[in-house]
Amino acid sequence: MATTEAAPTVLSWSGGKDASYALWKMEQAETDANVEVVELLTTVSAETGRTSMHGVRRDLYERQAAAIGLPIQFAHLPADADNDEYEQVMAEVTADYANRGVERLAFADLYLEDVRDYREQRLADAEISGYWPVWGRDTETVAREFADAFAATVVAVDDDALDADFAGRRFDADFLADLPDGVDPCGENGEFHTFVHDGPIFDAPVPVETGERVTKEVGHGDSTVHYCDLLAAESR
Repeated sequence: MATTEAAPTVLSWSGGKDASYALWKMEQAETDANVEVVELLTTVSAETGRTSMHGVRRDLYERQAAAIGLPIQFAHLPADADNDEYEQVMAEVTADYANRGVERLAFADLYLEDVRDYREQRLADAEISGYWPVWGRDTETVAREFADAFAATVVAVDDDALDADFAGRRFDADFLADLPDGVDPCGENGEFHTFVHDGPIFDAPVPVETGERVTKEVGHGDSTVHYCDLLAAESR
């Protein structure tokens, strides 16, 4: 994937399909041959050990990273962290990466200009530049290409976009066909989130099984999210 001149790059890692797709394309040198992904970066709640958006347990991310063959760093966020606390944690992580010689922080965003602008603003005074390897790709094309190549489970859905029974489903052609009009096939507007457990970036699958489905108010009651808990399963 990389040459000796490649820029050491950390990938902001959700464990979901967009990040996995971005890593796949970087490994195929379809984005920039002068990039070497050296680590994955995930934010987790210091209180629960889960990611806030996906609700996935830390141990599954550890298994996922091991199966991919990359180290993973966890940035721990305080319980109910506000934006200032989030930015402080991320600034410290970014500064540490710069000291370690990392040159780029890659993001799997596809088209949301406000999200990209925010990330660029946060990196403006840092010694690390942002990198968007799959920016501007058609989300329907990405979703179908991903579904053909990877195995992923939907772990969270926004109640404003999807019914609770979408949580826990396999992300596949049937799932895409069942999405209501107006829902982005990649969930780019936060309609749903996934956890990826097999595909071309993996040396071996990460066996998982679905557990309890729960509904929670998040963002201080700003939205309702249906979560499907994922548990590590024995290899079959």
